[in-house]
Amino acid sequence: MHPVDKTAILERARARYGTEPEALWTRFPNHLALRHRENRRWYALLMEVPARSLGLPGEGRVDILNVKCDPLLVGSLRQNPGILPAYHMNKDSWVSILLDGSVEGEAIFDLLEMSYRLTQGRR
Repeated sequence: MHPVDKTAILERARARYGTEPEALWTRFPNHLALRHRENRRWYALLMEVPARSLGLPGEGRVDILNVKCDPLLVGSLRQNPGILPAYHMNKDSWVSILLDGSVEGEAIFDLLEMSYRLTQGRR
């Protein structure tokens, strides 16, 4: 499988969940929220952030995907290369995934699915 990038995530969100990205902040047009249509809760956030803000070396910027996870899994997930404490989200239940090829595509889509389900609310 090819590395997963923003485009692949947005295509998955459209096809699987019927979600269109929302640019909520004019100051950060590259930050895109993915929300449930029914309850408007975020299930993912795509961002381009300075590498150093994630504790990574270098002066460049990196693409990340923030997703909600089962709090019992957060610690073990963060042991994997490319999965970091969540950027600007609750670090007990969210993680940031680097979109640099360090995390397998299917793993990213599995985490996106988990986040979607965890944020669905009651049926």
